[in-house]
Amino acid sequence: MISEAPPFWWRKADWRAWMLAPLSFLYGRVAGHRMAHARRASVSVPVICVGNFTVGGAGKTPTALTIARAARAKGLKPGFLSRGYGGSLDVTTVVDPHHHRAVAVGDEPLLLAQEALTVISRRRVDGARRLVAEGADLIIMDDGFQSARLAIDYALLVIDATRGLGNGHIVPAGPVRAPIGQQLRSATALLKVGGGHAADRIVRMAARAAKPYFTASLKVRGDDRLAGIRVLAFAGIADPPKFFRTVESRGAEIAVAKTFGDHEHLTEDEIGDILTTAEHQDLLIVTTSKDFVRLSGHHGKAEELAQKCRVIEVDMIFDDHLAPSLIIDRAIVACRERRLREMKAANA
Repeated sequence: MISEAPPFWWRKADWRAWMLAPLSFLYGRVAGHRMAHARRASVSVPVICVGNFTVGGAGKTPTALTIARAARAKGLKPGFLSRGYGGSLDVTTVVDPHHHRAVAVGDEPLLLAQEALTVISRRRVDGARRLVAEGADLIIMDDGFQSARLAIDYALLVIDATRGLGNGHIVPAGPVRAPIGQQLRSATALLKVGGGHAADRIVRMAARAAKPYFTASLKVRGDDRLAGIRVLAFAGIADPPKFFRTVESRGAEIAVAKTFGDHEHLTEDEIGDILTTAEHQDLLIVTTSKDFVRLSGHHGKAEELAQKCRVIEVDMIFDDHLAPSLIIDRAIVACRERRLREMKAANA
């Protein structure tokens, strides 16, 4: 799966999208067929998948964290399941946030592991079984909706209200991962994030397909305002402009904005440039949680940058505060029904 989204994907379709349309047709046929005919392995606990329609960030990780907190409040032991994208380990691993570094396990798993039991595995079925063995009674998958070979009890698709589906084309002509119709048929519900209108069309399509949808927004944690402070903001995430808007919403003046690739580990020269620029212009350095964990555990310039950064942390806040608990309850019911069907089939 392509992880980096070129800028033209998020604008009205132009000659590049139409030139790539034949490849998108083939990609979509294969992706749709795999989704429709996948043989999915089963585990004994409920599985919630937090995914999205497109390549690129829509808020999956903050959503997964919010659901995990709701699960803990209900007395459950949630476990996160991730492929560990961006990390070097290729074996099923329980992530230790005090021992592992992002270069080994990936940045998102490190963030998840600070909240709850987290396992990375290139084969999600193996990872799910490891989570069950470790005592998890609810599995939350961060991504994997289109490709997982694991039975999913509740599939929540997150869509950004500002970006929507981009130009609406399937990879490689656009950011859409598989045919929209097939994705909607496999989804349980949608989560629209933010106050824009780019997601309105897909929300209407979901409503016609009798799919419920929730609304939410990303809120900066705490009351740490930056009014009147000049900052250097850097971000290596799927949608850096979203982060820059968040920084400005706190009253900061972004004097320098630096954008890097999603999951990108900064080189010594890039880190040195950030430190030097901030020092010469007397700027406060601000960044995202995901960028910060990629600096953690290192020495030298990376350690210096980590010490000088102010991390802007955000939480996914559902408009209906009971929604995460409702999602968990419905996943539990769906799991019971799935297990009952499996028992009947085994005894037939």
